[in-house]
Amino acid sequence: MIKSATMLIRSEDDLGAAATRIFMPPSLEEEKKNEKRPLISRTLSYTDAPLAGVNSNAYHQKRRRRVSSDNSLLTLCPDPRQPFGKDVGRAAADTYLITRLSFKLLGYLGVGYRWITRFLALGCYAFLLFPGFLQVGYSYFFSKQIRRGIVYGDQPRNRLDLYLPRNVEGPKPVVAFVTGGAWIIGYKAWGSLLGQQLSERDVIVACIDYRNFPQGTISDMVKDASQGISFVCNHIAEYGGDPNRIYLMGQSAGAHIAACALLDQAIKEAGGEKSTWSVSQIKAYFGLSGGYNFLNLIDHFHSRGLYRSIFLGIMEGEESLRRHSPELMMQDPNNRGAAPLLPPIILFHGTADYSIPSDSSKSFAETLRSLGVQAESVLYEGKTHTDLFLQDPMRGGKDDMFEDACTC
Repeated sequence: MIKSATMLIRSEDDLGAAATRIFMPPSLEEEKKNEKRPLISRTLSYTDAPLAGVNSNAYHQKRRRRVSSDNSLLTLCPDPRQPFGKDVGRAAADTYLITRLSFKLLGYLGVGYRWITRFLALGCYAFLLFPGFLQVGYSYFFSKQIRRGIVYGDQPRNRLDLYLPRNVEGPKPVVAFVTGGAWIIGYKAWGSLLGQQLSERDVIVACIDYRNFPQGTISDMVKDASQGISFVCNHIAEYGGDPNRIYLMGQSAGAHIAACALLDQAIKEAGGEKSTWSVSQIKAYFGLSGGYNFLNLIDHFHSRGLYRSIFLGIMEGEESLRRHSPELMMQDPNNRGAAPLLPPIILFHGTADYSIPSDSSKSFAETLRSLGVQAESVLYEGKTHTDLFLQDPMRGGKDDMFEDACTC
């Protein structure tokens, strides 16, 4: 599963399943021995491939029949080659919207040294990484392999970007990715580096945009993400994707939102509700540096500059924290029927993450395993909140998290 390029410390629960894996940085000699590993393969050993033995064409027809015949949905698949003028017009409209919402957000934030300090630090951080951002940004706007701004719903920011491999032969595995941004500054382009990396490995990536606070609250964000996932499940075959190999991934706030969307869907299905997509269509969920129990995190967020009043506004009040915490959702006896429906869940986290402590992923994985879900947490010694997702890929060379995600 994991080769000699890493030192592996494994602890096991009473059932013998992997509980937590901690990766130490490899030595130079070990790194030279590292081999290229197959893409997204390990989860296939957890469960049998869905719809095994069923004709693929029949499956595609069945999935398409599940989509509403309403004409408005047909408009969700625009011509992939959009005029540059439309991009400029959309960018201007988005700029106006962001500016207006920024002033509205300032009204919520008021004057506080913590968030101002964090904001200035973020600016310095972006400045230092600007050369890397410039290269990724150029590819984002000019690459022919990226389809930007595909509409998946009728709400503001209901758009996604598709990163397509150059090789067009055969249906491709798909990653539906929900970006982070503290529920306030998330944007689909934040996943551009991941999308470009995976598309080079013959994987289609769909980066899903969603309404941020104060344009929407957590319910709106989860609804948007779920609708984006539905679009991927129902339409990705039209872009060369394999509907039988769809993986869900989120980073930071996006990991939380994606987890909520997945659990909400499982709870609905356990209750007999019909929907436009099914949990069974998701081969695995990957959560990167996510927070899953907000009763344990709200004070920590406050100390880091995401003030309690703002966070409670995002989460729709203190009484809703439990309802929007994936770990607590699964601990609710009324939701236990959802556990058998969930796909394998793998949570990646750096041990030096001070934005969201790695204990969040460990605790959520333990809760899931106690309910019979195939889940594990993978910890990276000394890695921060953004190392795994941003600095390591931009630095070049071996990227432990990326390689491990590709072999999961």
